[in-house]
Amino acid sequence: MIALFILACVCMLVTLLFLVNRIILQVTYDYARQFAANSANALSTHIEKELRFLIEAAGSQAVIDWFSDETDKVKADLAAKELHDVVSRLYSNNLYIGLQNSLYEYSVPDDPVQESMQLVDKLSRSDEEDDWFFSCLEAESDYLLSVNIDHIMQKKRLWLNYKVTRDDEPLGVICTGLSFSHIVHELFSHPSHTQIRSLIIDDQGFVLMDSNLLEDDDFLYKNREATLYDSLSDPLLLAAAEGYLAQIDGYSTDSRNPVMLRPSSGMYRYASITPIRLTNWSNVVLYNSSPLLRMSEFVPAMIIILLFLFIFVLVIHIVSYRLIFHPLARLIDSLSRLKENHQERLYGIDRQDEFGSLSQTIDDLFIKANYDALTGVYNRRFMEILFRRYMEFLFRSNGYLSVLMVDVDFFKQYNDLYGHQEGDHCLQAVAKAITGSLTRSTDFVARYGGEEFLAVLPNTDAAGACRIADVILDKVRRLSIPHAGSTAAEYVTVSVGVTTGKVVYPQDWLAYIKIADDAMYSSKQNGRNRSSFIDFPPTLEQAP
Repeated sequence: MIALFILACVCMLVTLLFLVNRIILQVTYDYARQFAANSANALSTHIEKELRFLIEAAGSQAVIDWFSDETDKVKADLAAKELHDVVSRLYSNNLYIGLQNSLYEYSVPDDPVQESMQLVDKLSRSDEEDDWFFSCLEAESDYLLSVNIDHIMQKKRLWLNYKVTRDDEPLGVICTGLSFSHIVHELFSHPSHTQIRSLIIDDQGFVLMDSNLLEDDDFLYKNREATLYDSLSDPLLLAAAEGYLAQIDGYSTDSRNPVMLRPSSGMYRYASITPIRLTNWSNVVLYNSSPLLRMSEFVPAMIIILLFLFIFVLVIHIVSYRLIFHPLARLIDSLSRLKENHQERLYGIDRQDEFGSLSQTIDDLFIKANYDALTGVYNRRFMEILFRRYMEFLFRSNGYLSVLMVDVDFFKQYNDLYGHQEGDHCLQAVAKAITGSLTRSTDFVARYGGEEFLAVLPNTDAAGACRIADVILDKVRRLSIPHAGSTAAEYVTVSVGVTTGKVVYPQDWLAYIKIADDAMYSSKQNGRNRSSFIDFPPTLEQAP
């Protein structure tokens, strides 16, 4: 028993470790997926917020008027006021302007005192640093994203360039350099993220940001400095990235679920590719969950859990056995004995708890199902069940069976004279007298009809059955129940029919009742208040 329990505990421990491993893998997968989606959403939200301000500036009538006529000093001042209000709300607090007609580049300072714009330089197609202006003017979309140097701050920025138009004709470009290093730090600088690496790539596979360079000022790559092949070596991941990038067509306008991958090599367990909304960029996140999967760290906890589980189960077993299973077993055993011996007292009747209520309910149902409600003796349905059972038993033992049919004399007249209530009392008294005449626990009495009773005496010969019949006649007479409507006597009497036979196969139990009933009618014809005996015919004993 102990060996089986130890084996069960070991199996349970292995199962728990397996389940914990599966749970960790699923949590890791969900975490990587959610982290990828959240990081991409954080970047796109930051871009969207700044883009909203640029759209507001590009749509300002004062700005459009000045871009159309940049030599007008009044228009320039009105535009400068509008643009100064915009730059004060930008997170990066910088705004640059490029005009198409003059090719002048201006900066809008974030200075509440100085509201005028400052001339930076002349824009030139031959200057690579001015590519942001000409590329945006020629782009099909309203805005263009790039990574480049802020000439004034001398820092790498993510540039958001928005085209200013009138009647679909380009007039110039408004540009702000986004410093989203705070977002990157917020996403990747937490100690729990030491096993996470994030790359931002464009639709050509060039790397724009690498979180591994977070402590370096160059965590933002300048355009075309590094590719995905320079940062990753897993062929499965690179092939998936190539197929994914081939599907990108322009700037995405909606959020999509991350594409989850399992790298075939390297230290990373999961990888995801997530499009960054409002850009043609994607966020590649690699997640290493190996520190979480050291199952040896969970073994002590599992052993402690199993120990507490064992103690809990043991206590529950002891309590449940004493309060539930032991009383229930005794109740079931009592019901089994009650099935064989109908005088058996059901277990739990005297208990003052739930089992007592259950036992009382079962006892009530047994009585209602098997006993006559008026007289308290067995009803006809239960009599038939017992009769068949006794026939089967006596056939195996080759025993005798005696049956007595008892009928109250002139009972209809008694009801007419004294009323049905007194008639019920009379039947109750007669039933008690018949029951009191039987001497063995295997004998029983049943109410067969209105005023007819049947007594079944297994293993009783003819002489014994006739003696019982005489006792019944005598006990009923001694009741001394007055009966003015009877011609047999001044008191209530009964007529008894007796038959006895040796039980052989295949006798019909109804034949015994018929012979006893015939004997009872013989008693009635001979004056009532007597018994008559008819031997069970041998021909019936052998009848098929």
